[in-house]
Amino acid sequence: MRTRILATLLALTATTTSCGELGLAFGDVNSIIVAADPLVWAGIEGDLIQQLETTVFTVRPEKTFKVTYQNPHEPQWARLRIFKQELLIGDQDDPWMTEALAKVEEPITPPQIVQTGDVWARGQTLTLLVLPDGFGPEAVQERLPELADLYQTQYRHWVVNRMFVSGTDTALVETLRAQAGFALVVPQVYDAANSDSVWIFRNDNPDPAELIRQVTVTWRSPAPETFTPDEMLAWREDLVELYYSFPQVVEEGNRFTSGGPVDGRPTFNFQGVWSNPPESWPAAGPFKTRAVICEEQDRIYLIDSWLYAPGKEKYEYVIQLDEIVGSFDCGGTR
Repeated sequence: MRTRILATLLALTATTTSCGELGLAFGDVNSIIVAADPLVWAGIEGDLIQQLETTVFTVRPEKTFKVTYQNPHEPQWARLRIFKQELLIGDQDDPWMTEALAKVEEPITPPQIVQTGDVWARGQTLTLLVLPDGFGPEAVQERLPELADLYQTQYRHWVVNRMFVSGTDTALVETLRAQAGFALVVPQVYDAANSDSVWIFRNDNPDPAELIRQVTVTWRSPAPETFTPDEMLAWREDLVELYYSFPQVVEEGNRFTSGGPVDGRPTFNFQGVWSNPPESWPAAGPFKTRAVICEEQDRIYLIDSWLYAPGKEKYEYVIQLDEIVGSFDCGGTR
């Protein structure tokens, strides 16, 4: 599999930029090209891939990142070093490290992780694991958790920035506070509609047959003293039947529940996979439902988020929905 990926990457980089100008970086932000000496790679490959290629469940286990190794001593390194995400591992004298390190302004004290960009292409991020002379695989392994956290944090930041490239709908936030008693932060490209105590926020651009992201907020009063996952699911079923454009059946397997305070409020979470009934057009996707008790309003809110993205990796869109749901507030000014 990795051999086929490498062949594809080489084919994509067949066109080069002339006259010394930097061309645009290739690849996706969740695809990482790793450059290290082959002897080093042999000692760290398993641990590094395990740490960076973690999986999340959307409708199935999905890798958060894809790692491709490249021997920097080989001729094709000149082409594969122009991808968006490069992870360079070595000491300060290794030839694949020196040019990138020349752009790092801060002092380097190995072992250290530093970042720079646009060394061999525009729009690329280079992460350098700079190690002392004569290092062994254990020196890399000790830094892998830090690397994994760095990549996850930066990827989520990239996803959220990309989601809000159209701008934040600040006017809607004020409207929701005044008319509905809660706030939710969504991008400008989301449409908002309400009926009684149900508000639906939806983005089905560019085509609902290709991508739908939706968040629904509703509430009941008085707030109950206790709440169960079965009650959440039954409430969601009522919501789907009355307000959604097509039915959604919750699949029996792959259900996840959790609970605990969020911002000091009792909160319950339910995650699973929805699908159309067998007699309908085949469609499915992930959903996450959250119930929040707002004691000062004597309300319990249900916040339901779901995604339809056939044939696409879904992790990016799940992060987007998580960010919107996480912005929910039913008291005061955020």
